[in-house]
Amino acid sequence: MKVFNYFNVLLTLLLFCLFITFSCRKEHDEKQPLEQAVSATAVKEHGHLKQTKEYQSDVAQKWQGLQLRILYQPQGVNPYGLNGVRNFAYCGIALYEAVVQGMPAYQSLHGQLTDMPEMPSTEPGKAYHWPTVANAALAYMNRHFYTATNTPAFQPSIDSLENVLNIQYESEINNAETFQRSKDFGRAVAEKVFQWSTNDGSLTVYPAYVTAAFPFWNNSAPNPAAIVGPYWGNNRSFVVGSTAGTASPLPPTYSEVAGSPYYEMVKEVYDISQALTDEQKATALYFNDEPGYKAGTHYISIFSQVMHNEDPSLGRYALAHAKTAVSMAESMINCWKIKYTVLLDRPTRYIRNVLGHTTWSSFIPLHPHPEFPSGHTQNAGAFAAAMTNIFGDNYHFTLHTYDNKGMTPRSYGSFNEMAVDIGKARVYGGIHYTYSCEEGRKQGERIANNILNTLKFTKD
Repeated sequence: MKVFNYFNVLLTLLLFCLFITFSCRKEHDEKQPLEQAVSATAVKEHGHLKQTKEYQSDVAQKWQGLQLRILYQPQGVNPYGLNGVRNFAYCGIALYEAVVQGMPAYQSLHGQLTDMPEMPSTEPGKAYHWPTVANAALAYMNRHFYTATNTPAFQPSIDSLENVLNIQYESEINNAETFQRSKDFGRAVAEKVFQWSTNDGSLTVYPAYVTAAFPFWNNSAPNPAAIVGPYWGNNRSFVVGSTAGTASPLPPTYSEVAGSPYYEMVKEVYDISQALTDEQKATALYFNDEPGYKAGTHYISIFSQVMHNEDPSLGRYALAHAKTAVSMAESMINCWKIKYTVLLDRPTRYIRNVLGHTTWSSFIPLHPHPEFPSGHTQNAGAFAAAMTNIFGDNYHFTLHTYDNKGMTPRSYGSFNEMAVDIGKARVYGGIHYTYSCEEGRKQGERIANNILNTLKFTKD
C-alpha cells in the first residue's frame, strides 16, 4: 500500500514536471515569432545597422574633388600648399572620426593626436547612414575652411554638393529619424575637429619677419620679395615625437672657395642647367605646380586619383585619408621649422656672384622661402611613405594631373620612385640642391613612418 502510494506520488510529480516543461517551451515557441516581428519592425524603422565597409566612398571622393577645384585657384587660401595640406589633414581626421564608429575594428584618435578633444558618440542600438554622416562632416569642414571671405565663388558649389547628396541619401534611407540623426552626428564631430584646428597656431598673428643678412637666405634680389610661412614651423605638432630621429645632417657651410663642399653643391646645379634634356625639362615643368597647382595640392590630387582608381569602401578611404594627410601636414610643419632655422640660400645669387654667370636664371621660378630642405620633396617623402603603407611597395600608377594642360601623363612603379623623381625635378628646375632634395625626401619618409608606427588605428 505504501509502495503504491509512493508510486502515485512519483507519477504525479513526473506528470507535473512534463506539464511545466511543455508549457514553458510552448510559451517560448509562441514568443519567437513576436520577437522576430519586433526585430523586423526595428529594421524597418531604424534601418539595418550597417558598417562603413558596406558603403562606397563616393561622398568622400566628391568632396575631395570640390576641395581640389578650390585649391587649384591661385588664392591666399593656399600659400605654397601649406594651408591646403593643413586643411586636407583636418578634413581627413574629421572624416575618419565621423565614420570610425561604423568600423568595429578601429578606434578614435582621441588621446593620440596632440590636444585632440574627445569625439561625440553614437547612440547605442541606433542606425546611422555613414555616407550622410560623412557628407555632414565634410560639408561643415569645407564651409569653415573655405569661407565666403576667402573663396566667395565656391560657396554655391559647397551648398549645392551638400544638398544634392542629402537629397540622394534621404531618399535611400527612407527614414527621417535615421537621416536627421546621421546629419547631426556628422556635424557634431566636425564642429569638434574644426574648433580644435583653430588652436594649432596657424592663425596666430606674428610680428613682421625680419630676414637675416647675407650669406643666409633673405628676400632681397635675386630672390623673390615675398616671404612665405616664416612661422609655420611653430604650429602645433599632430603627433608628439613624430620628428624624433628624423633630422638630416646640415648642408655644407657657406664657402666661396673653389672645390669646397658648398661650392661643388651649387656648381652641380649650374652644370645640370647647361645640359638639360627635353625629358628633364618636362619633369621640372610637371612638378613646377604653378600657378595655383601648389606642391601640397599636387599630392592631394595624386591621392584623389589613386582613390578614384581604387574606389575603396568609405571606411578604407577614411583610413587612407587620415594616414596620408596627417603625415603630410606634420612633415610640412617640420620642414618649415628647419627652413627658417638653417636659412640656406637659393642657388641663383651664388651662381651669379661667385661662379660669375651674371645672367643665369633658374629654369623654373624661385620660391619665396629658404632652400633647405626642399618642401616639395619632403612632402613627397611623407606622401610616398604613407601611401606605401596603405598600398604596398610596388604600386603602379599614372599621374593625370595636368592632362588639361596638354602635359604627358607620368607613370611610376612605386610611390617612392615618384618621390625620387620629384627631387630630381627640383634640381632640374634650378631652385634646389641635390642634397636638399634627397635629405628632404628622407626626412618626410621618417616622419610619416614615425606617425604610422605611433598612431594606433585598430583596437588592441
